[in-house]
Amino acid sequence: MLISAPADSRFTVSHTAPLYVAIVDDDDNFCRSLGRLLRAAGMQAITYTSGEAFLADTKHPRFDCLVFDIQLGGMSGIELAKRIVAEGRTAPFIYMTAQDDPGVRAWAEATGCAAFFRKTDSGRAVLDAIRRVAL
Repeated sequence: MLISAPADSRFTVSHTAPLYVAIVDDDDNFCRSLGRLLRAAGMQAITYTSGEAFLADTKHPRFDCLVFDIQLGGMSGIELAKRIVAEGRTAPFIYMTAQDDPGVRAWAEATGCAAFFRKTDSGRAVLDAIRRVAL
Protein backbone atom coordinates (compact mmCIF):
# COMPACT_ATOMS: atom_id res chain seq x y z
CA MET A 1 0.00 0.00 0.00
CA LEU A 2 1.46 3.38 -1.04
CA ILE A 3 0.57 6.69 0.54
CA SER A 4 0.74 9.84 -1.52
CA ALA A 5 -0.03 13.43 -0.56
CA PRO A 6 -2.22 15.15 -3.15
CA ALA A 7 -2.93 18.88 -2.90
CA ASP A 8 -6.63 18.51 -1.96
CA SER A 9 -6.31 16.22 1.08
CA ARG A 10 -3.89 15.23 3.81
CA PHE A 11 -3.28 11.63 2.59
CA THR A 12 -4.68 9.27 -0.01
CA VAL A 13 -4.17 5.54 0.22
CA SER A 14 -3.40 3.66 -2.98
CA HIS A 15 -3.49 -0.12 -3.26
CA THR A 16 -0.92 -0.21 -6.03
CA ALA A 17 1.83 -2.78 -5.51
CA PRO A 18 5.35 -1.33 -5.41
CA LEU A 19 7.65 -1.73 -8.37
CA TYR A 20 10.51 -4.20 -7.84
CA VAL A 21 13.78 -2.95 -9.29
CA ALA A 22 17.10 -4.81 -9.41
CA ILE A 23 20.25 -2.70 -9.34
CA VAL A 24 23.44 -4.41 -10.54
CA ASP A 25 26.53 -2.30 -9.91
CA ASP A 26 29.93 -3.08 -8.39
CA ASP A 27 30.09 0.35 -6.70
CA ASP A 28 28.58 -0.20 -3.23
CA ASN A 29 28.10 3.53 -2.64
CA PHE A 30 26.21 3.96 -5.89
CA CYS A 31 24.03 0.91 -5.16
CA ARG A 32 23.20 2.27 -1.72
CA SER A 33 22.45 5.75 -3.07
CA LEU A 34 20.25 4.59 -5.95
CA GLY A 35 18.52 2.07 -3.69
CA ARG A 36 17.64 4.85 -1.22
CA LEU A 37 16.32 7.04 -4.02
CA LEU A 38 14.09 4.23 -5.31
CA ARG A 39 12.82 3.35 -1.82
CA ALA A 40 12.03 7.03 -1.15
CA ALA A 41 9.96 6.93 -4.35
CA GLY A 42 8.01 3.90 -3.07
CA MET A 43 9.85 1.24 -5.05
CA GLN A 44 11.46 -1.95 -3.74
CA ALA A 45 15.14 -1.94 -4.69
CA ILE A 46 17.30 -5.06 -4.47
CA THR A 47 21.01 -4.57 -5.11
CA TYR A 48 23.66 -6.92 -6.49
CA THR A 49 27.39 -6.27 -6.79
CA SER A 50 27.83 -8.35 -9.95
CA GLY A 51 25.97 -9.91 -12.83
CA GLU A 52 26.94 -13.31 -11.50
CA ALA A 53 25.38 -12.52 -8.09
CA PHE A 54 22.18 -11.40 -9.81
CA LEU A 55 21.98 -14.62 -11.86
CA ALA A 56 22.76 -16.77 -8.80
CA ASP A 57 19.88 -15.30 -6.77
CA THR A 58 17.11 -17.84 -7.26
CA LYS A 59 14.85 -16.31 -4.61
CA HIS A 60 14.49 -12.82 -6.04
CA PRO A 61 11.02 -11.51 -6.94
CA ARG A 62 9.84 -10.97 -10.47
CA PHE A 63 11.45 -7.64 -11.28
CA ASP A 64 9.54 -4.85 -13.01
CA CYS A 65 12.76 -3.17 -14.13
CA LEU A 66 16.49 -3.91 -14.11
CA VAL A 67 19.22 -1.27 -13.78
CA PHE A 68 22.69 -2.35 -14.90
CA ASP A 69 26.06 -0.69 -14.74
CA ILE A 70 27.88 -1.35 -18.00
CA GLN A 71 31.35 -1.92 -16.55
CA LEU A 72 31.24 -4.58 -13.84
CA GLY A 73 34.04 -6.62 -12.31
CA GLY A 74 33.14 -9.87 -14.09
CA MET A 75 30.40 -10.13 -16.67
CA SER A 76 29.57 -6.68 -18.09
CA GLY A 77 26.10 -5.20 -17.82
CA ILE A 78 25.72 -5.60 -21.57
CA GLU A 79 26.68 -9.30 -21.39
CA LEU A 80 24.20 -9.71 -18.52
CA ALA A 81 21.42 -8.08 -20.54
CA LYS A 82 22.14 -10.31 -23.55
CA ARG A 83 21.98 -13.38 -21.33
CA ILE A 84 18.69 -12.30 -19.77
CA VAL A 85 17.17 -11.66 -23.19
CA ALA A 86 18.44 -15.04 -24.47
CA GLU A 87 16.79 -16.74 -21.47
CA GLY A 88 13.46 -15.18 -22.44
CA ARG A 89 13.13 -12.83 -19.48
CA THR A 90 11.01 -9.83 -20.31
CA ALA A 91 11.77 -7.21 -17.64
CA PRO A 92 12.89 -3.95 -19.25
CA PHE A 93 16.45 -2.91 -18.48
CA ILE A 94 18.18 0.42 -18.13
CA TYR A 95 21.90 1.11 -18.27
CA MET A 96 23.70 3.57 -16.02
CA THR A 97 27.37 4.24 -16.56
CA ALA A 98 30.13 6.57 -15.42
CA GLN A 99 31.62 6.56 -18.91
CA ASP A 100 29.54 7.86 -21.78
CA ASP A 101 31.53 6.66 -24.78
CA PRO A 102 29.51 6.90 -28.04
CA GLY A 103 30.62 3.42 -29.14
CA VAL A 104 29.60 1.85 -25.84
CA ARG A 105 26.28 3.73 -25.94
CA ALA A 106 25.56 2.37 -29.44
CA TRP A 107 26.50 -1.17 -28.35
CA ALA A 108 24.26 -0.84 -25.27
CA GLU A 109 21.32 0.53 -27.23
CA ALA A 110 21.65 -2.32 -29.73
CA THR A 111 20.80 -4.76 -26.90
CA GLY A 112 17.32 -3.25 -26.61
CA CYS A 113 17.70 -1.22 -23.44
CA ALA A 114 14.76 0.91 -22.41
CA ALA A 115 17.00 3.84 -21.40
CA PHE A 116 20.63 4.84 -21.05
CA PHE A 117 21.91 7.22 -18.37
CA ARG A 118 25.19 8.57 -17.11
CA LYS A 119 25.56 8.22 -13.35
CA THR A 120 25.62 12.01 -13.14
CA ASP A 121 22.17 12.37 -14.74
CA SER A 122 19.30 13.49 -12.53
CA GLY A 123 17.60 11.06 -10.20
CA ARG A 124 14.24 12.41 -11.38
CA ALA A 125 15.02 11.35 -14.97
CA VAL A 126 15.98 7.86 -13.81
CA LEU A 127 12.82 7.52 -11.67
CA ASP A 128 10.66 8.74 -14.56
CA ALA A 129 12.25 6.21 -16.92
CA ILE A 130 11.76 3.33 -14.46
CA ARG A 131 8.10 4.24 -13.94
CA ARG A 132 7.55 4.64 -17.70
CA VAL A 133 9.02 1.25 -18.66
CA ALA A 134 7.83 -0.77 -15.67
CA LEU A 135 4.13 0.10 -15.88
